[in-house]
Amino acid sequence: MIRLGLLLLVLPVLVLLGVYFWELGDVRACQLDGGYWNYLDGACYDTPQPFVSWLERSPLLVNGGMLLSVVGLVMCMVGFYTKSR
Repeated sequence: MIRLGLLLLVLPVLVLLGVYFWELGDVRACQLDGGYWNYLDGACYDTPQPFVSWLERSPLLVNGGMLLSVVGLVMCMVGFYTKSR
């Protein structure tokens, strides 16, 4: 139970960070070229675009990842609390 809990605790966070930094690379490349990133379309434009948070754009990914991490934390706590056989 502890191994599965640790996997559920760490893996969603790594996935979220990977997706976040992948998008951040695109945003940074757009800004270095002098453009403005449209977060809803995922494209670079010449006119200023409004900022839309990642939580508003993909709530299932963010909330689901955090929920899986909490489930993993609870599984680790239960695994450490119960007596091993």
